[in-house]
This record gives sequence, C-alpha cells and structure tokens, in this order.
Amino acid sequence: MSAQKKRNFKIEAFKHRVELDPNYAERTWRVLEHAIHEIYNHNASGLSFEELYRNAYNMVLHKYGEKLYSGLVNTMTGHLKEIARSIEAAQGGFFLEELNVKWGDHNKALQMIRDILMYMDRTFVPSNHKTPVHELGLNLWRDNIIHSSKIQTRLLDMLLDLIHRERTGEVINRGLMRNITKMLMDLGSSVYQEDFEKPFLGVSASFYSVESQQLIECCDCGEYLRKAERRLNEEIERVSHYLDVKSEVKITSVVEGEMIANHMQRLVHMENSGLVSMLVDDKYEDLSRMYNLFHRVPDGLSTIKDVMTSHLRETGKQLVSDPEKLKDPVDFVQHLLDEKDKYDKIISKAFNNDKTFQNALNSSFEYFINQNNRSPEFISLYVDDKLRKGLKGVSEEDVEVVLDKVMMLFRYLQEKDVFEKYYKQHLAKRLLSGKSVSDDTERSMIVKLKTECGYQFTSKLEGMFTDMKTSIDTMQGFYSSQYSEIGDGPTLAVQVLTTGSWPTQPSAPCNLPAEIVVICEKFRTYYLGTHTGRRLTWQTNMGTADIKATFGKGQKHELNVSTYQMCILMLFNSADQLTYREIEQATEIPPSDLKRCLQSLACVKGKNVLRKEPMSKDIAEDDAFYFNDKFMSKFFKVKIGTVAAQKESEPEKQETRQRVEEDRKPQIEAAIVRIMKSRRVLDHNTIVTEVTSQLQSRFLPNPVIIKKRIESLIEREFLERDKADRKLYRYLA
Repeated sequence: MSAQKKRNFKIEAFKHRVELDPNYAERTWRVLEHAIHEIYNHNASGLSFEELYRNAYNMVLHKYGEKLYSGLVNTMTGHLKEIARSIEAAQGGFFLEELNVKWGDHNKALQMIRDILMYMDRTFVPSNHKTPVHELGLNLWRDNIIHSSKIQTRLLDMLLDLIHRERTGEVINRGLMRNITKMLMDLGSSVYQEDFEKPFLGVSASFYSVESQQLIECCDCGEYLRKAERRLNEEIERVSHYLDVKSEVKITSVVEGEMIANHMQRLVHMENSGLVSMLVDDKYEDLSRMYNLFHRVPDGLSTIKDVMTSHLRETGKQLVSDPEKLKDPVDFVQHLLDEKDKYDKIISKAFNNDKTFQNALNSSFEYFINQNNRSPEFISLYVDDKLRKGLKGVSEEDVEVVLDKVMMLFRYLQEKDVFEKYYKQHLAKRLLSGKSVSDDTERSMIVKLKTECGYQFTSKLEGMFTDMKTSIDTMQGFYSSQYSEIGDGPTLAVQVLTTGSWPTQPSAPCNLPAEIVVICEKFRTYYLGTHTGRRLTWQTNMGTADIKATFGKGQKHELNVSTYQMCILMLFNSADQLTYREIEQATEIPPSDLKRCLQSLACVKGKNVLRKEPMSKDIAEDDAFYFNDKFMSKFFKVKIGTVAAQKESEPEKQETRQRVEEDRKPQIEAAIVRIMKSRRVLDHNTIVTEVTSQLQSRFLPNPVIIKKRIESLIEREFLERDKADRKLYRYLA
C-alpha cells in the first residue's frame, strides 16, 4: 500500500458522448435559472440536484462556463434587488428582523447554488480568475443590500441606537444584534469596520466624553472610578456578546481615553477624595481600582507615582522636622516605621507590589530621613530601647521582624558611620550595665549590620563582646588569687575594655571612697602582674554600684546607683548636710554629671534618698543636701537611675560630629590612594566621583573635604599635580 502513488482527487468527465443541438446552452441555462428561482422561492424540494449538477457540468464542459457564470450573477442580482425592496419596506424594529431572516435565506440558497455549480467553481472559476460562487453571493449581498442607499444609513443608525439604549439601561435583543454584526463580519472585515465599527467608536467617544464630564462634576474620585470601571466592564461584556473580538481593544481604548486619560490630573488631585485622601485613609479598594484603571493609559502609573512621591516627601519632611516628634527619639522612629508599614501595605494590597512604586517609596524615605541629621542617632536610640526592654517576652520571629524593619531604615541613611558611632556608645552602655534583653538578639543585630556593611563595620562591636567574656575570666582569676583577701570590704566587678573597641571618652578623675580605692589598687596590681605592656585607666563615669543603706526606724534598702552617685552618698556617712559646692569639691565629679546625679538622688519621687533645700526640680550651686531619714519604699532593692536626656546635648552632639569627621579623614585618604594606585593619573572631578562611589555605603563624603585630603596627600608626597595640567593628579609610587 505504501508503495502506491498518492492520487489527487479529480472529477472525471462522463464517458458517453453528448450530442449538442444549437439551442443546448440556452435551454440548459433556462433549466438552471428556473432552479435558482425555485431555490430563492423556497421550492427546492422538487428539484433533482443530480440532474442540475449534470447540466451545469455539461455547460462548463462544452465551454459555456461564461454564460453560466454571468447568468448566475444576473439572476442573483435580480433576486437580491427584490429582497432589498422587502427589507426597505419593513417598519421600525422589524427592519433588523427582516434583514436577519433574508440573510439567513440568502445563505441557505447560496449553499444549494454552490452545490449545483460545484464543477464550475472548481474548474472554470480558478482558470478564468472569477470570484467563487459563495464569495460572489456575499459580494452581491453587500452591494445590493448593505450598500443600498435606503438600507445602509438606516442599518447603522438602528445598530447605534440599540447600543445607546443598552448603555442607558434598556434591555435589547442581543441575539439579533449578534446575527447582524456577524453578517457584517462575514461580508469581510472592511465592511464591518467601515460600515459599523468606525462610526460606533466615534459615537462611543462622544457618549463617554459627555458622561465623564457630567460624572466628574458630581462624583467624588472613588465613585467616579467605580463608574468608569463598570463602563469598561460593560463594553468588554458587549464585545463578548455581539461584536467582533478585535473590537475589544478599540472600544476599551476609547473608554480609557475619555473617562481616565482625559481626567487623570483632576482625579488624582481631587479635594478630599483624590489620591492623597485615599492614601491617608488607607482606601485599598479605591487605590487598587485607580491603579488598575490608570495602568491602562499612557503615563497613568507615573501620574499616581509622582503624586504619591510628592505627598510622601512632604509628610515625611514634616515628620522629621516636627519639634514635638523630635522630643522622643523612640516615638520618632516608630512613626517612621509605621509610615513605612502603611505604604508597604498599600503597595502590596493595592499596587500589585509594583517595583516602580517600591522604588519611589524607598527614594522618598531616603530623601526625608536624611533631611534630619539626627536620624542616625535616633535610629540607634530606638534599637537601644528595644534591646534594653522593648523586646522582653517577644518571640524570636517577632524580634527578627523588628530588627529587619530597623535595618530597612538603616539602609536609607547616608551617614551610616554616624549610626555606627552612636550604636557603639549605646551597645557599650547596655553591655556594661547588663541591661541587654539577650546576647542572641544583640549578636543577631550585629550579623545584620555585618551583612549590610561588611566586617570592618562590625569588627569593633564584636570586640566589645569578646572583652565582656574575657572580663568574666579575669575576675575569676582575681578572686582566686591572694589579692582578693579583703575580708568584709566591698566586692569589685571590673570590665576591662580594649581602648580601640569601646567608645571610651577621656573621663575626668573622680575621687572614689577610700575603701573602694584600696580594692581598685589590688586589682590594678593583679592585672598588671598577669599582663605585660598594658595600662589601666578607670572609667568611673561608666560604672555602677550596689550599696546598703539604713534609714529612719532601722529600715534597710539596697540601692543600685551609678559610681558617681555612690561617691556622693558615701559622703553622707560622715556628714548630715552638704552643700553643692562641698560635694563638688569632695568628689571632683564634672558639674554637668554632678547635677544630673543630685537631681536623680533628691528630686525623683520614690527615689529621693537625699533631701534638697530649697526644693525645686533644678540643681543650683547654692543648694544644700541632707540625708533623707524618712525615705520609704515598698521594694527592698531600689534602682536609682541618672536623670539624663536620652538624646545628646548640643555640645555632646558637636563633639560626636567632630569625632565622626576625624574618623572620615583616613577613610577618604585610603580611598583616594586605592583609586590613584590603580588608575595612576586622574583629573579632580573623576577622583571626587570615584571616592563618593566607594564610600557611599558608609557616608556621603563632602567634595570640599575630598579636596582637602588630596592636598594633604600631595603635601605628604603620595600624589603630585601634573606640571602641564593643574587639574590632573599623578600617583607617586
């Protein structure tokens, strides 16, 4: 079977010989013409299709194909003209129904005629470049019916009127509409487009232009968008029911243009209901609708993004410059985090997690967080608050969430080195006072900082943990040695801190009580005996003490105080009353620290182990202090904190800023040398750009400072200026 040649199907000529008479063609055509009339008159049941087929076949065979073809055209045209008159006579709503019925009849007739003339269709039509029978029938219908002067305009008006009525809420015969529009599509895409689609789109544009103008005057933004969305869905549904599927893009484009694109600016800026109002009130549904509708038009999303960015920057700027908010750093940062959470939720729920909006949110936060140069300090204080007490009893997962949120704010900071300075100070206080919520949480935060900024950023922070562990071993060694034989004297717990790792400031010497000095000296002797080449400096401003006190009526309490407060209280063992100046002279505590210590000992209700005269909140230099015999507390252990502003005072702030600037100098110089070493020769502007690029993960270097560091490197002969071009620098190996 597979070896046999495949043959194409063809209609063989009849084998018997046909005798022709002179009137054969005319007579045969009359038979066929009569059959066509009968088909159009619904009397086809009495016809012999085999005989008709044979007649048509013979005419083509005997070269009368042209007569057959032209006769067909004339006969069909005559019938279609009659049909046209019948359709024209139909009144009102019956017009479309009549057209639909006649179209159905014409299609059935066309099918039968095509079957009879199949041989002509397959042989004569292609060889003589004629239009096939079915297509011919459609073209004749188009020319005689659809393009009839009395039908064409009436048909269009009726279709557009029905669509208008449906848009205004009436129910129409969608089945009939579908049949008529399908007829137009069957007649060719150009007929559908020219005779219906183009006028339909034009009328739709006018309709939606008027409606959108009316709605925008009387509706708020949310309501307008709901109606626009409903109109869009109606048009999509309309296409699916009775229009060409290709019309969907065109009609939706018209609705989008008239109802959205033409009113975008007015919608987003609408007072009390526009985009800003939606953002403020967390209207996720309305925002999502706006996003989906604006997504469909050019520049729609960029319009939303620009308004959101502008609003965010404005509110953010107000937040970071509001004196009330700046009073409490923890509250300030919490507001930032709440704002970030709010917009993250909006972008997730309403804006489809669109990257463009996420980038806009990030750039806005970066913009306004860096407007306030205290942001690094405040973020560190927030972490400090959380790691001291704020995360007690919170699950590990929730702790990670809080730390991740803080890291997100940290990424926005341009001055990450300033944050590092403060973080080191706050971490030091937590570790030394034993106030950290947990070592694991502290280490988790350091790992996050390390991941973000590299090992160099956190090496000193990790060194602080190492010192704390080493100090425990040192104290065990001290107490197991002979130096610790102190009898009933005070016990000492020392943390030995490596100078480079800790943010120790040179502290003014403070006069410790004699019994404390004795044990301190014993520890110094022990430590220096076991470690060579080291020097110990006491940081009395960073220590704490537990002292036992007996008040009136023999009431005993254990007071947890700072080292400075201990020095003050021990003076009252030998005196009932001391003036501020006497205390200052005896202890040599710096005045600012002394005032804060006295404030916490004498002015805080429930902690006032001293009495002050005259009684006031502030400490004056002529105040007198007494031991408060009447002090009472329901707790045996009483912790007396030092009254201190969480934030730095202005001089402290200046000092920190100065230290940061000093620390930046070697980093800038190192970056310049690295760049010049690899590039050998560079102009000034390129160096500034490269240095900024290298250091921006830690801070944004000031071009003026970079210039000064270049001058310094030239003086020290790391670089030299080009002799021909003063703006060029050369690296000196």
